[in-house]
This record gives sequence, C-alpha cells and structure tokens, in this order.
Amino acid sequence: MGGEGVGIRFCGVTVRFGAYTAVARVDLEVGPGEFVSLVGPTGCGKSTLLNMAAGLLPPSEGEVYLGGRPLRELNREAGYLFQQDAIFPWKTAMDNVAFPLLLRGVPLSEARARAQAWLEKVGLRGFSHRYPHQLSGGQRKRVGLAQVLIANPHLLLMDEPFSALDVQTRQLMENELLELWQADRKTVLFVTHDPEEAIALSDRVVVLSAGPAARPIGDFPIPLPRPRDVAEVRLTPEFLRIHREIWNLLRGEVMRAHAGA
Repeated sequence: MGGEGVGIRFCGVTVRFGAYTAVARVDLEVGPGEFVSLVGPTGCGKSTLLNMAAGLLPPSEGEVYLGGRPLRELNREAGYLFQQDAIFPWKTAMDNVAFPLLLRGVPLSEARARAQAWLEKVGLRGFSHRYPHQLSGGQRKRVGLAQVLIANPHLLLMDEPFSALDVQTRQLMENELLELWQADRKTVLFVTHDPEEAIALSDRVVVLSAGPAARPIGDFPIPLPRPRDVAEVRLTPEFLRIHREIWNLLRGEVMRAHAGA
C-alpha cells in the first residue's frame, strides 16, 4: 500500500456544546503506526475526539497536533470510516472506490484500474459492477474500507465501523482490517463500545469516563503477539486477564452513564 502512519496528540483538549461539556482536559497521544482503540459508555465523547482528529470540530480549549503540527483545518491526511455506510447508492462498487481518486484529478481509466486492485485486496473480485443494494452488509463495509484506503491516508479514524454486522461477518472484517493494517502500519484511532473488539485489534486500549466532561481514565497496553486471529486470540489467558482489568474499570462508568440517562 505504501505510506507510513503519522502521530496525533490531544493536549488539554476540552469541547463544549453550549452549556454542555462533552470532553474535558483530555491528554492523549497516538504514536505513528500505532493502533489505539477508545472504549467507554454511550455519550463519553469518543466520536467527539475522532471529529477533532479529522479536523471537523475545533476544540474549545487545548490543541490537537498532527505529526507535531497544530491541526486547525480539515485533516487531509486522515481517512474516516463511519458506523453507517458512506458509499453512494447510485455508483457501482468500482466507481465508489475510485471516487476519491477522481476528486484528486486521477484519470478515470487509471482510477478504475486502481479501484479494481483494491476491490481484490478486500476480497471483492467479481463484484466491481454491483451496486450497494446488491451487496451484503459485510461487502458494503469492504467497499467502504477500500474507498478509504485507496487514498493512502496516514491516519485511519474508525467510528464503530463493524457494529451493525453479525458476529461472523464482524470477525471476518476485523481480520481483514488487521491484515491490511499489518502491511504498512498506518496510525489508527478506533472507536468501539466492545472491549473484546478493542483488545483483539489494538496495541493499546484507552478507557474513557462517562460524560459529561469525559476524560481518559485508563490506558492498557495490549502485549498480544501479531499477527492475530481475532477469534483465536479471545481464547487466550492473557486476553482474558486484560479484559477483566478493562471491564473492572469500565463497569462503574457504564453504570454511572445509565444512572444519569
């Protein structure tokens, strides 16, 4: 794929929406090529942090740094994969994947050739001329992943991208993501409600407190060897130990969030 990850750092970041404080005084660093997952209860500001990393939301206080430079505009080094499909229903799989290249002025024939190569990388050989309504949920996610990666971003921002999939398809997509990531170690900031998913994928898992004024309250290195199979790694004693530690911290925050709902 080519390209290396670029680090991102949140320094004393606070975000307010009127009188409501979403996150408060957040200090968080994701090193170049590192895969970091954010977990926490609903409303803890996980997506807020992603939106700041994308340059879509300026902090009310503090600063976000990308590769050591203050980030004060749209982050053009980032690719963003959302929970909901962001592909165009009127375009084929090939033309959806080619679209970011066309925006950069790449000729149509070249863009389609590169899109075909990416469709093959994500296991969609033979599906290039199908429209989204002709694809399964997992296949649409593969198209979305290829659409993001074809632009060769240095930072991947992923907001619960597999949460709507069934368990088997979700594990296939997680392994697909790890295989693609292993090829060039782009920097990844991944949001999930599921601590098991976070552990299986990540180098580190950061636990956020319940909102309002959410903040990181735990940072857990994941020393599980790579490459990993996300189904097999869940059965190991080390995985279970890490899961127990994270859940012991997270459980109280989830209960606090529900009590305040």
